[in-house]
Amino acid sequence: MTELRIERLLPTDFLASSLRQDARAGLTASPKSLPPKWFYDAQGSALFEKITELREYYPTRAERAILRSASAEIAAASRAHTLVELGSGSSDKTRLLLDALREAGSLRRYVPVDVSESALRAAAHRLLAGYPGLSVHAVVSDFGRNLGLPADDAHQPRMIAFLGSTIGNMLPAQRAEFLARIRASLSVGDTLLLGTDLVKDPATLVAAYDDPAGITGAFNKNVLAVLNTQLGADFDLDTFDHVALWDPENEWIEMRLRSSLAQSVRLPAIELTVEFADGEQMRTEVSAKFRRDGIESELAAAGFAMRSWWTDPERLFGLSLSVPA
Repeated sequence: MTELRIERLLPTDFLASSLRQDARAGLTASPKSLPPKWFYDAQGSALFEKITELREYYPTRAERAILRSASAEIAAASRAHTLVELGSGSSDKTRLLLDALREAGSLRRYVPVDVSESALRAAAHRLLAGYPGLSVHAVVSDFGRNLGLPADDAHQPRMIAFLGSTIGNMLPAQRAEFLARIRASLSVGDTLLLGTDLVKDPATLVAAYDDPAGITGAFNKNVLAVLNTQLGADFDLDTFDHVALWDPENEWIEMRLRSSLAQSVRLPAIELTVEFADGEQMRTEVSAKFRRDGIESELAAAGFAMRSWWTDPERLFGLSLSVPA
């Protein structure tokens, strides 16, 4: 029988409180920064969907191609009864995994974990309509703080999916801590399916984050619109320019916002006034790119052993399946 359960692990004021904390910490730091998770209000999510359709933005397309070709292998290797997806969003690409696990005969439960309850509800109802008999246990949680993993049922194998190269938005120390927390939550027989964007020529990388249509620029500036709406800030979006840079030493893309003039910005909700110098840049996202040996080493340091590795034909993106070592 089809079943939907929603578990809330966040207090009702979590998002508002976290935004205030992140805004104060980031805007008073030197250099200034804001976490990329605040791009994603309704407008930001709509802009990101447009980004994934751009010719220049290859990660979503490449990862989906890998899932289409390798999902049966992934299902056979994991034998997962429960699929847990961290940062599930719309659960769009997840259908390829769900189909493969169902075809393999092992699928019993899907656990989407996301900070947005409305996104979880919408995705869960769409899935329930298409997967009769599937149990959906949606978890409202910030996986950066609480993974929200349900207990394994009678030691039935679980597969934790962390797709989209979201792990690239974490700095190295954050990645190490995050992977270690996942490893500590897993049992023998569980697996981790991890999406990683790969190092490639800088021109391809920068183009993916600085499209000629300006959609990524609008997405980047949307973090300022979120602060205006939620904290009563008076950012003038027209006085900030979108910047995307490749850092060859750290092998990551940085997105920044550059003030085009000296200006003061007020944020009444947190009683803060912030000064920007003419040309000052504020980091809004790091998107690390990986090499197979590098991500294998990071997984090993966290207590995982990589068992399988897949790439798309152009070797733009990597998908790995690992087990507790």
